Amino acid sequence: MKKIQDTITKIKLNNYRTITKKAFEIARKNIVKTKSKKRQLQVKEILQMVECYINDSEFFEKKQDYVNAFAALNYSHGWLDAGARLGYFNVKDKDPNSEFFAV
Repeated sequence: MKKIQDTITKIKLNNYRTITKKAFEIARKNIVKTKSKKRQLQVKEILQMVECYINDSEFFEKKQDYVNAFAALNYSHGWLDAGARLGYFNVKDKDPNSEFFAV
């Protein structure tokens, strides 16, 4: 018997995309300033990967491949969570924006 939890619907996909895009915007606006060129490049790479996976998700959705579209969003959000955990984005536990990150 198929359960709703076993199905990736267009609604579920769009809801998760909205959350991921919101987290992406929050991360871009809350980059921790640093003079380290290495760290700046790492932040840039994380944000680039997030954007690429969001774009991949939209590509898969257009092909009605919701499983891969959802997977791409999960990868995207994983990059955001990693950046937050590493302290690249200023999102703390008490911050209202922290609900979008695993910090």
